[in-house]
Amino acid sequence: MKRVLVLAGSSEARELIAAISSRFDVVASLAGATRAPLELGCETRVGGFGGVSGLVDYLRDARIDILVDATHPFAAQMTDHGAQAASLAGIAHVVLQREGWVPTAGDNWVFVDRFEEVAQIIPKGCTVFLGTGRQTLGDFANMVNRRLLCRVIDPPQGPFPYDSGRFVVGRPPFSIAEEVAFFQSESVEWLVVKNAGGTRSRSKLDAARQLGLPVVMQRRPALPDVPVVDRVSACVAWLEGQT
Repeated sequence: MKRVLVLAGSSEARELIAAISSRFDVVASLAGATRAPLELGCETRVGGFGGVSGLVDYLRDARIDILVDATHPFAAQMTDHGAQAASLAGIAHVVLQREGWVPTAGDNWVFVDRFEEVAQIIPKGCTVFLGTGRQTLGDFANMVNRRLLCRVIDPPQGPFPYDSGRFVVGRPPFSIAEEVAFFQSESVEWLVVKNAGGTRSRSKLDAARQLGLPVVMQRRPALPDVPVVDRVSACVAWLEGQT
């Protein structure tokens, strides 16, 4: 039975693991960013590998045959390290990454490559919902004179890093109605999000369209030159082709 390391962290990773566990010996890896992650139903390791060399050592020591990168679309460093390590270890490698969102009629999106650009777009005095996670807050230091709201899964262990803002605790998914009610109750005027894709967090964009709110959307980082699939079923088929 082939031994597969799944770099997890996405809903697709959980679906993939459930789909292949009976045919492959699966190990999942989580970065450890969430203090109480959902169970994956397989052997799971938590924490970093110590760079490319550490990941290469792990792949060899754990006798991994195939590496599947099913991390978040913005886990660019891990994706890059995975590609390098798989090549150095001489094992098969595939990236499972869902398709990104595209604007439709009624959407008002502005695209950026870096969050530091947002301050040039959103006027001062606005209330801004940062649907980008706690780890990105350092990128918004130039967003002075705006009220910032950042949603996090785990209760914060420290104060909000800027005077004019606060954390909002909640675990997705949220319905469109819930997002509409939240945006209205907080008088949100702008959204800032990453182009994560998928249906799990799409509701905030649907709510923004319903309310006529503008959205700043960060483009995805480029992927390495490796096989890429955008659906769990396609990844299962690719894996079966490696046996």
